[in-house]
Amino acid sequence: MEADHAWFRSLRAEDRSWVGLVAQAGITSFLEWFGGDQDRPAVTADVFGTAPRELTRSISLAQTLDLLRTVIAVVERDIAGLAVPGEADTAREAVLRYSREVAFAAAEVYAEAAEARGAWDARLESLVVDAVIRGEADDSMQSRAAALGWGAVTAVAVVVGSTPSGATGHMVGELHRTARRIGCQLLVAVQGPRVVCIGGGVEDPMALARALDPHLGQGPLVLGPAVPHLFAAGRSARAAISGHTAAPAWPHAPRPVPADDLLAERALVGDMPARNALTARIVRPLADAGGGSLLETAAAWLDGGLGVEGTARALIVHPNTVRYRLAGIEKATGYDLTDPHDAQTVRIALALHRLGPVARVAPR
Repeated sequence: MEADHAWFRSLRAEDRSWVGLVAQAGITSFLEWFGGDQDRPAVTADVFGTAPRELTRSISLAQTLDLLRTVIAVVERDIAGLAVPGEADTAREAVLRYSREVAFAAAEVYAEAAEARGAWDARLESLVVDAVIRGEADDSMQSRAAALGWGAVTAVAVVVGSTPSGATGHMVGELHRTARRIGCQLLVAVQGPRVVCIGGGVEDPMALARALDPHLGQGPLVLGPAVPHLFAAGRSARAAISGHTAAPAWPHAPRPVPADDLLAERALVGDMPARNALTARIVRPLADAGGGSLLETAAAWLDGGLGVEGTARALIVHPNTVRYRLAGIEKATGYDLTDPHDAQTVRIALALHRLGPVARVAPR
């Protein structure tokens, strides 16, 4: 084995010793089976029972099969001198039958190890996603993220969609494969009716959301804002989750939809960061621009519903002034008051502004 396989020579002495024990156990088990009742299934559990499960991390399945081929080749080469005269062909056939059982047993060992690692990775993913949502960027989350290969991942965005009906194991696998195809890393957690996907190394967050779309259930699909790294992903995750909760308030919302396009709907469900964002992005720019005339015009346009001419009469200005101010409102805030959803967003922002700050009531 050392002569034929360079990777075997590079193994630790402990691992080479375990491989030798496995090979010795295999030959011993074959001799017992060959000298006994060959009608019963070959007993191969003892072959791999001597080695620890951790050995599957040091030696791949392909390398294990290479070693098995080497052992079989040596046995076949020397079988004529080992077998009773006239029984060389029978012994060679027995070697082939037994090696087939050993190969299947090796595949089963590696399959069980892969399933165990997959289940453990899924639990780690759920723990990391849950910690991100709660904003618990502590050492434990860092170590778990590093175990999943997320120690130095940057350019993070969160996508939240609905859980499809039926089993979700296949869906999670498809999400991971889709992310790999577009060059991203992905953490996935199924949390009841919603699926939280944290993408890493994301150059185009909207492209990631569109790629994941076909594998998620019906309903809203919300994209949180991009953040620099995993430890800042809580903001993106909470915005996306809040948007997923509030999206039904906008029946014609696109899919996927950025969480920032749902600020008004999120504010309606009590999302304070969304409410603060409405003030910062709409109320303050309007109040600061044109000596407050833009804020006055927006209120008159939305509250009166009178159009350009009616708003001009209400404000006692020329209609062209109203048109000029509407353009100024769009330039200052990015919202077009002639668009129904934009107008609704500005209307809610002004209504919340009139209500004033939220009072904090001490619990009784």
